[in-house]
Amino acid sequence: MPQKIAILIYDRFTALDAVGPYEVLSRLPDSELTFVAEEPGPKRTDTGRLALYADATLAELRDPDVVVVPGGPGQAALMDDGPVHEWLRAAHERSTWTVSVCTGSLILAAAGLLEGRRATSHWTALEELGRLGAEPVAERVVWDGKLVTAAGVSAGIDMALALAAKLAGEELAQAIQLGMEYDPQPPFDAGAPHKAPAPIVEAVRANARFESEVGQQLATS
Repeated sequence: MPQKIAILIYDRFTALDAVGPYEVLSRLPDSELTFVAEEPGPKRTDTGRLALYADATLAELRDPDVVVVPGGPGQAALMDDGPVHEWLRAAHERSTWTVSVCTGSLILAAAGLLEGRRATSHWTALEELGRLGAEPVAERVVWDGKLVTAAGVSAGIDMALALAAKLAGEELAQAIQLGMEYDPQPPFDAGAPHKAPAPIVEAVRANARFESEVGQQLATS
Protein backbone atom coordinates (compact mmCIF):
# COMPACT_ATOMS: atom_id res chain seq x y z
CA MET A 1 0.00 0.00 0.00
CA PRO A 2 1.32 3.50 -0.77
CA GLN A 3 2.33 5.78 2.08
CA LYS A 4 -0.30 8.49 2.52
CA ILE A 5 1.31 11.80 3.41
CA ALA A 6 -0.90 14.72 4.42
CA ILE A 7 0.45 18.26 4.64
CA LEU A 8 -1.95 20.56 6.47
CA ILE A 9 -2.26 24.06 5.01
CA TYR A 10 -4.22 27.11 6.11
CA ASP A 11 -4.30 30.81 5.39
CA ARG A 12 -1.07 32.64 6.30
CA PHE A 13 1.15 29.57 6.64
CA THR A 14 4.85 30.02 5.82
CA ALA A 15 5.62 28.71 2.34
CA LEU A 16 8.88 26.86 3.01
CA ASP A 17 7.43 25.19 6.10
CA ALA A 18 5.20 23.20 3.74
CA VAL A 19 7.15 23.26 0.47
CA GLY A 20 10.45 22.14 2.02
CA PRO A 21 9.02 18.85 3.34
CA TYR A 22 6.94 18.52 0.16
CA GLU A 23 10.04 18.73 -2.02
CA VAL A 24 11.62 15.84 -0.09
CA LEU A 25 8.68 13.60 0.74
CA SER A 26 7.06 13.83 -2.70
CA ARG A 27 10.15 12.05 -4.06
CA LEU A 28 9.50 8.92 -2.02
CA PRO A 29 8.41 5.90 -4.07
CA ASP A 30 4.96 4.48 -3.39
CA SER A 31 3.76 7.64 -1.70
CA GLU A 32 0.65 9.75 -2.13
CA LEU A 33 1.16 13.31 -0.93
CA THR A 34 -1.88 15.52 -0.44
CA PHE A 35 -2.29 19.07 0.77
CA VAL A 36 -5.29 19.10 3.12
CA ALA A 37 -7.31 21.85 4.80
CA GLU A 38 -10.62 22.40 6.53
CA GLU A 39 -12.01 23.46 3.16
CA PRO A 40 -10.59 22.67 -0.28
CA GLY A 41 -9.10 25.37 -2.44
CA PRO A 42 -6.20 27.84 -2.39
CA LYS A 43 -4.58 28.85 0.89
CA ARG A 44 -2.38 31.92 0.78
CA THR A 45 0.96 32.13 2.52
CA ASP A 46 1.94 34.72 5.11
CA THR A 47 3.13 37.15 2.43
CA GLY A 48 -0.14 36.86 0.51
CA ARG A 49 1.79 36.48 -2.75
CA LEU A 50 1.69 32.69 -3.07
CA ALA A 51 -1.04 30.10 -2.65
CA LEU A 52 -1.04 26.33 -2.41
CA TYR A 53 -4.15 24.37 -3.31
CA ALA A 54 -5.76 22.00 -0.82
CA ASP A 55 -6.99 19.06 -2.86
CA ALA A 56 -8.72 17.33 0.03
CA THR A 57 -10.60 18.25 3.17
CA LEU A 58 -9.72 16.89 6.58
CA ALA A 59 -12.78 14.68 6.43
CA GLU A 60 -11.60 13.15 3.16
CA LEU A 61 -8.21 12.07 4.50
CA ARG A 62 -8.66 10.65 7.97
CA ASP A 63 -5.90 8.04 8.03
CA PRO A 64 -2.61 9.46 6.74
CA ASP A 65 0.57 7.54 7.49
CA VAL A 66 2.48 10.81 7.84
CA VAL A 67 1.02 14.11 9.08
CA VAL A 68 2.96 17.32 8.43
CA VAL A 69 1.96 20.56 10.17
CA PRO A 70 3.69 23.74 8.95
CA GLY A 71 3.84 26.96 10.91
CA GLY A 72 3.35 30.62 10.12
CA PRO A 73 1.41 33.60 11.48
CA GLY A 74 -1.87 31.87 10.56
CA GLN A 75 -1.14 29.35 13.29
CA ALA A 76 -2.71 31.80 15.75
CA ALA A 77 -6.14 31.09 14.25
CA LEU A 78 -5.74 27.36 14.93
CA MET A 79 -5.00 27.40 18.65
CA ASP A 80 -8.57 26.92 19.88
CA ASP A 81 -10.02 23.43 19.89
CA GLY A 82 -11.92 22.73 16.71
CA PRO A 83 -11.95 20.67 13.50
CA VAL A 84 -8.17 20.86 12.94
CA HIS A 85 -7.41 19.69 16.48
CA GLU A 86 -9.98 16.91 16.23
CA TRP A 87 -8.47 15.77 12.94
CA LEU A 88 -4.93 15.90 14.31
CA ARG A 89 -5.81 13.82 17.36
CA ALA A 90 -7.61 11.19 15.29
CA ALA A 91 -4.93 11.12 12.58
CA HIS A 92 -2.17 10.86 15.18
CA GLU A 93 -3.75 7.73 16.62
CA ARG A 94 -3.28 6.00 13.25
CA SER A 95 -0.19 7.72 11.86
CA THR A 96 3.28 6.28 11.64
CA TRP A 97 4.78 9.75 12.04
CA THR A 98 3.30 13.08 13.12
CA VAL A 99 5.63 15.98 12.36
CA SER A 100 5.72 19.76 12.43
CA VAL A 101 7.84 22.60 11.17
CA CYS A 102 8.41 25.92 12.95
CA THR A 103 5.33 27.10 14.88
CA GLY A 104 3.37 24.13 13.58
CA SER A 105 4.46 22.53 16.86
CA LEU A 106 2.30 25.08 18.70
CA ILE A 107 -0.73 23.69 16.85
CA LEU A 108 0.25 20.15 17.85
CA ALA A 109 0.71 21.29 21.44
CA ALA A 110 -2.63 23.10 21.50
CA ALA A 111 -4.24 19.87 20.28
CA GLY A 112 -2.74 18.09 23.30
CA LEU A 113 -0.25 15.96 21.36
CA LEU A 114 2.95 17.34 22.91
CA GLU A 115 2.06 17.20 26.61
CA GLY A 116 5.29 16.27 28.42
CA ARG A 117 7.04 15.62 25.10
CA ARG A 118 10.40 16.97 23.99
CA ALA A 119 9.78 19.30 21.06
CA THR A 120 11.15 22.32 19.24
CA SER A 121 9.81 25.27 17.30
CA HIS A 122 11.00 28.57 15.89
CA TRP A 123 13.38 30.06 18.46
CA THR A 124 10.98 32.93 19.15
CA ALA A 125 8.22 30.45 20.06
CA LEU A 126 10.03 28.11 22.46
CA GLU A 127 8.65 29.78 25.59
CA GLU A 128 5.10 29.55 24.25
CA LEU A 129 5.71 25.89 23.44
CA GLY A 130 6.63 25.32 27.09
CA ARG A 131 3.50 27.11 28.29
CA LEU A 132 1.47 24.70 26.16
CA GLY A 133 2.82 21.69 28.04
CA ALA A 134 5.72 20.55 25.89
CA GLU A 135 9.35 20.29 27.00
CA PRO A 136 11.00 22.85 24.70
CA VAL A 137 14.37 21.90 23.23
CA ALA A 138 16.56 24.35 21.31
CA GLU A 139 17.61 21.85 18.65
CA ARG A 140 17.09 21.80 14.89
CA VAL A 141 15.14 18.53 14.79
CA VAL A 142 13.72 16.75 17.84
CA TRP A 143 12.43 13.17 17.93
CA ASP A 144 10.14 11.88 20.68
CA GLY A 145 8.55 8.58 19.74
CA LYS A 146 6.65 9.06 16.50
CA LEU A 147 6.48 12.82 17.03
CA VAL A 148 9.09 14.82 15.14
CA THR A 149 9.37 18.59 15.41
CA ALA A 150 11.63 20.89 13.41
CA ALA A 151 12.82 24.36 14.33
CA GLY A 152 12.20 27.39 12.15
CA VAL A 153 11.32 27.21 8.45
CA SER A 154 14.44 25.79 6.74
CA ALA A 155 14.77 23.10 9.44
CA GLY A 156 11.80 21.39 7.79
CA ILE A 157 14.10 20.24 4.97
CA ASP A 158 16.50 18.61 7.45
CA MET A 159 13.59 16.97 9.24
CA ALA A 160 12.08 15.67 6.00
CA LEU A 161 15.39 14.16 4.83
CA ALA A 162 15.81 12.39 8.16
CA LEU A 163 12.23 11.18 7.94
CA ALA A 164 12.77 9.98 4.36
CA ALA A 165 15.65 7.86 5.64
CA LYS A 166 13.33 6.28 8.21
CA LEU A 167 10.65 5.62 5.59
CA ALA A 168 12.75 4.47 2.65
CA GLY A 169 16.36 4.07 3.73
CA GLU A 170 19.40 6.30 3.96
CA GLU A 171 20.57 5.73 0.38
CA LEU A 172 17.34 7.03 -1.09
CA ALA A 173 17.31 9.97 1.33
CA GLN A 174 20.85 10.84 0.27
CA ALA A 175 19.84 10.57 -3.39
CA ILE A 176 16.96 12.98 -2.76
CA GLN A 177 19.33 15.39 -1.02
CA LEU A 178 21.78 15.22 -3.92
CA GLY A 179 19.02 15.63 -6.48
CA MET A 180 17.94 18.78 -4.65
CA GLU A 181 21.59 19.82 -4.36
CA TYR A 182 20.84 20.64 -0.76
CA ASP A 183 24.30 21.69 0.39
CA PRO A 184 23.77 24.84 2.49
CA GLN A 185 26.59 27.37 2.37
CA PRO A 186 24.91 30.58 3.53
CA PRO A 187 26.68 33.91 3.04
CA PHE A 188 26.22 34.85 6.71
CA ASP A 189 26.69 32.95 9.95
CA ALA A 190 23.46 34.42 11.30
CA GLY A 191 21.07 31.49 11.17
CA ALA A 192 20.64 31.06 14.94
CA PRO A 193 20.04 33.62 17.70
CA HIS A 194 23.31 32.83 19.46
CA LYS A 195 25.21 33.54 16.23
CA ALA A 196 23.43 36.56 14.76
CA PRO A 197 24.31 40.16 15.80
CA ALA A 198 22.22 41.36 18.74
CA PRO A 199 20.40 44.12 16.78
CA ILE A 200 19.35 41.54 14.17
CA VAL A 201 18.10 39.18 16.88
CA GLU A 202 16.01 41.92 18.47
CA ALA A 203 14.59 43.04 15.11
CA VAL A 204 13.51 39.50 14.24
CA ARG A 205 12.08 38.98 17.73
CA ALA A 206 10.07 42.20 17.46
CA ASN A 207 8.75 41.22 14.03
CA ALA A 208 7.75 37.78 15.30
CA ARG A 209 5.93 39.40 18.22
CA PHE A 210 4.13 41.76 15.85
CA GLU A 211 3.10 38.92 13.53
CA SER A 212 1.84 36.92 16.50
CA GLU A 213 -0.26 39.83 17.75
CA VAL A 214 -1.70 40.44 14.28
CA GLY A 215 -2.47 36.75 13.94
CA GLN A 216 -4.28 36.70 17.28
CA GLN A 217 -6.31 39.76 16.31
CA LEU A 218 -7.30 38.16 13.00
CA ALA A 219 -8.18 34.93 14.76
CA THR A 220 -10.59 36.68 17.11
CA SER A 221 -12.08 39.13 14.59
